[in-house]
Amino acid sequence: MDQFIQIITTTDDEGLAGKIADTLVEKRLAACVQILGPITSVYRWKGKTEKAREWQCLVKTSLDRYDEVEAAIKAIHSYETPEIIALPITAGSREYLGWLRDELAVA
Repeated sequence: MDQFIQIITTTDDEGLAGKIADTLVEKRLAACVQILGPITSVYRWKGKTEKAREWQCLVKTSLDRYDEVEAAIKAIHSYETPEIIALPITAGSREYLGWLRDELAVA
């Protein structure tokens, strides 16, 4: 049975968010990437509280592609330590999950 995940990453550049999305979908590492933003992130970095305007990418993919997606994001990303986290998709409509499966199928 397929195990689908949603990977989340953020960037401070809308164009870079688009590049990440285009790369992942074109390489069939993701069926879909949604870009949300701008959002405001408040976080600690190197001992200081920071605030940044960012764009969030929601990547729909399969668990077996996680390592490739992580490597692709790191190769493109401008951050020293980009957020790259994965959440399991535990349920979804049969039609949507079927579409994910079909789009991630190796051509």
